[in-house]
Amino acid sequence: MTDLQNIGVRKIVAYTEESLIEGGKACATPLQMFGVAAVLRNPWAGRAFEENLTPEIMRIAPVLGKALTDRIVALAGSAAAIEAYGKAAVVGIDGEVEHASALIHTLHFGNFYRKAVGAKSYLSFTNVRGGPNCSLAIPMMHKDDEGKRSHYLTLQFAINDAPGPNEIVVALGASVGGRPHHRIGDRYQDLAALGSNETV
Repeated sequence: MTDLQNIGVRKIVAYTEESLIEGGKACATPLQMFGVAAVLRNPWAGRAFEENLTPEIMRIAPVLGKALTDRIVALAGSAAAIEAYGKAAVVGIDGEVEHASALIHTLHFGNFYRKAVGAKSYLSFTNVRGGPNCSLAIPMMHKDDEGKRSHYLTLQFAINDAPGPNEIVVALGASVGGRPHHRIGDRYQDLAALGSNETV
């Protein structure tokens, strides 16, 4: 069995989107967005409430982190090409939102992606409970600059048969480029106008 099979991964799904026209205007450079998701058995489903989730996190998260990072870098063409990034997880109805959170909110998962793309920003995220065909909404920001609004993006796609009641979907998102025709400036212009270096 492979490492992914050993941690209960049923399948891997890849998603690609390319925007050529936005607002009725052709994009000088098309925006490319990519997603990769793993559908796996929820290791805590069907068990009594568990205080300590660490053993399963340590068994599963590093394997997922490496496998999904390798795949999304390949989809984008290279780690250097990735400009914005994010992550998401959806747990099936027999699990807790904490189960989804457990697999993505650990450095044993996210650091594979951060290090691969040389990121300075944190990985923005969503973690929810849902059923089959639940939308995976992956919020993204620029990997080096959290205030760069041109790269505030959300990638959405769904998997028709996942998550099952006892499954979790874990996903990574990436963009090559920012929003076409972005024209709302960056956070720094607002700070200058407010005469402040604080955000709320």
